[in-house]
Amino acid sequence: MDPVTLLAITTTTIALIVAFRYGIACWIRPFGTCRKCEGRRHLPNRIGRGTHECRRCKGTGLRLRWGRHLFNFVRRLHSDGTR
Repeated sequence: MDPVTLLAITTTTIALIVAFRYGIACWIRPFGTCRKCEGRRHLPNRIGRGTHECRRCKGTGLRLRWGRHLFNFVRRLHSDGTR
């Protein structure tokens, strides 16, 4: 087996393992922490000491992972196409 083929097989295997692990993570924990408020649910105001609810996550501190969003889209597309 030449080095180029071995490199291609190794790269493909690693990519498949990473994709499989991310798919399992999206299945088990579909929500991640909000990137804007970092899961704290509130952001400091520009003026003063108060806080306001995060607009991106609507105060939940969570966001839907893009893998789960893609899964939901494909599932909805399939169910709409088979009706």
